[in-house]
Amino acid sequence: MIRPLIAGNWKLHNTTRQAEVLIMELRELVKGVDLPEIAIAPPFTAMHHLSHLVAGSPIKLCAQDVFWEKSGAFTGEISAEMLRDVGCEYVIVGHSERRATFHETDEVVNKKLLAALREGLKPIFCIGETLEEREMEETLSVVKRQLNEGLKGVLDGQMKDVVIAYEPIWAIGTGRAATPEQAEDVHNAVRNYLYDIFGLEPARGTRILYGGSVKPENIDSLMAQPNIDGALVGGASLKAPDFARIIRFQHT
Repeated sequence: MIRPLIAGNWKLHNTTRQAEVLIMELRELVKGVDLPEIAIAPPFTAMHHLSHLVAGSPIKLCAQDVFWEKSGAFTGEISAEMLRDVGCEYVIVGHSERRATFHETDEVVNKKLLAALREGLKPIFCIGETLEEREMEETLSVVKRQLNEGLKGVLDGQMKDVVIAYEPIWAIGTGRAATPEQAEDVHNAVRNYLYDIFGLEPARGTRILYGGSVKPENIDSLMAQPNIDGALVGGASLKAPDFARIIRFQHT
């Protein structure tokens, strides 16, 4: 059985003090949780402080982004080595907001993913289609292209450290989630495509998360799907009781 992963992406929210209050509340609410694995992605400015507060808890640190070079004249960027230095274990790459707002290409996403793996970080690799692409029935072709380009150079043995997050762009921050059946259809296709690229064991063992308006109200039905191995949570991760309820989804 794949161990589920519930990851909270805080995006551009929370000062260091606000992050401390949120994480301390969350720590109390998830005491004793061993399934699923939990990760939170705070702003870079709060990561060092939070690394001490999550120590001894089931919560792991995740970064919201990473740069592909180790060092150099790259003003404003953060390397994978720097993230490891503050106790980070996971990093999000290719989030749709990075692709849309900051114009990150599949090539850029691939470079970031490989840099994360080289440094021992576990990338949460985001893929997903726009509303227009879904309405034109291009979802699977878009997802396949993103997988093919984003995973270039990744070895079969490295896939154990790669997490894939399917996040339909039309469902992010809109309150409009994909139905469990819609999500499962894409997750199943992703797993089949991983089988084509890497073979049976990597395909079977890779965690595929769903992201896009995940809430306490829909987490149980999403997690009941056979190919959904967790969730990448946005707004609901900013409220400790809501995020804790998602973490404590009802097993079926």
